[in-house]
Amino acid sequence: MSDRSLFSRLKLPLTRRQLVTATLTSGFALAVQPILAKTIQTSTEGLIAGAVQIPVASGTIPAYRAMPAKGSSFPIVLVIQEIFGVHEHLQDVCRRFAKLGYLAIAPELFIRQGDVSKLSSVDQIRPIVAKVPDTQVLSDLDATVTWAKQMSKGDTARLGITGFCWGGRITWLYTAHNPQVKAGVAWYGRLVGDRTPLQPQYPLDLASLIKAPVLGLYGGQDTGIPVSTVEQMQSAFKEVSAPSQIVVYPEAPHAFFADYRPSYRQQPADDGWKRLQAWFKQYGVA
Repeated sequence: MSDRSLFSRLKLPLTRRQLVTATLTSGFALAVQPILAKTIQTSTEGLIAGAVQIPVASGTIPAYRAMPAKGSSFPIVLVIQEIFGVHEHLQDVCRRFAKLGYLAIAPELFIRQGDVSKLSSVDQIRPIVAKVPDTQVLSDLDATVTWAKQMSKGDTARLGITGFCWGGRITWLYTAHNPQVKAGVAWYGRLVGDRTPLQPQYPLDLASLIKAPVLGLYGGQDTGIPVSTVEQMQSAFKEVSAPSQIVVYPEAPHAFFADYRPSYRQQPADDGWKRLQAWFKQYGVA
């Protein structure tokens, strides 16, 4: 049995040697089956797209990278995963960005703690995600930006970030962390929550530190993110005169952009995608 197979079966953290050889999942994460028939599929025609390895402090981590096949000095967009990891949906989002002229890269940010793509339920995934330190995530994203500049023709003067669910929270945090970020778009990321030693802060705690403009996209019917917390964040922006904004789609549930899941709602998803493009253009990412 290979190291990789043993790890997948035992759900153990990767050793340094295993981390170096870790790869992305092919297809969708096991926990999101069955997949909707109308899932959006973006071709790789005219693109350079596929798995890459990002050097980090403990070895390398896998990531998915997509960019135009021709040209250079592309604007960079970090695409931050849901709790299901960098599976086919996140990879397709990267290809959508590449079709618009971006270098999009989605690093696998849970891989030290476990391979969530092989787990069959959210209940199995949550304990792994809970073990992921924010400091590790922010450091890995810093390393990803460095790699994008050095190895993939990325222009760090035009750096954006977007993320979904778990990645939505990280979008807010990374925008407060890295002054290079020009703009961010956070899709239904939690704004408040139970603090832990590994996740000590939430976006509401950092409202005064978020210097680059972030567009938050939220669902009014999201049972996990009460509208009252969105209103708290909006009030915090007013207090510090921040340029960030939040749009709430009244009838949308959580994960309304996830076109491979029953939660998908085409109208708010399409509107949010248009707003994202306009936001990045307005604030110098595009």
